[in-house]
Amino acid sequence: MQSGLKKDQYQIFRPYPDSNKIILYSKTPPNVILYEIKSKVTLRHQDILGSIFALNITNEMFGDIIVDNDHYYIFILEMIDNYIKSNLLFIKNSPIELERRDIDYLKDYHQKYEEHEIIVSSLRIDTIISRIININRHGVADKIKNREILINYEILQKSSYLLKENDVFSIRKYGKFRFIGIEKTTKKDNYIIKYQKYI
Repeated sequence: MQSGLKKDQYQIFRPYPDSNKIILYSKTPPNVILYEIKSKVTLRHQDILGSIFALNITNEMFGDIIVDNDHYYIFILEMIDNYIKSNLLFIKNSPIELERRDIDYLKDYHQKYEEHEIIVSSLRIDTIISRIININRHGVADKIKNREILINYEILQKSSYLLKENDVFSIRKYGKFRFIGIEKTTKKDNYIIKYQKYI
């Protein structure tokens, strides 16, 4: 968390140029480990994330999950290394292996996105998700109730949450997205917004 820290009191650990999850530290860089996840089946970001959360690992214990074609990577803090190696054995009911990589292995990696624009009446997250995945807001409410939506890597609690620039949200079975912002307002006072879908 950045709150309470002045800019001259911390440095930023960023594992690759456009990483979403960064680590703030005050004295020495954190002990971060990069694993490549070896799987015989195709995995999605949400499959890996769900398996991590199923182990009761909290959000601040791991960094970005990267899906690059058929290669999968995760950054974790060293303090949970033994626990991860002992317990993260299956994803999608298929056995996986963790292969440690040098921490700079992905330093030149750049996230790939599809960019989209849609028209919405509000910046409420339920309104925007409803348009993105083409279901009504009652359906979005059910997904929130079932803990299927994350906002900035935390379980979404309120359907009335107003998206802010660069918010990252994930929808189980639909993928991961980044809200870019409002492009312009229509004559009917709706918003044309831009978002990115991670690929």
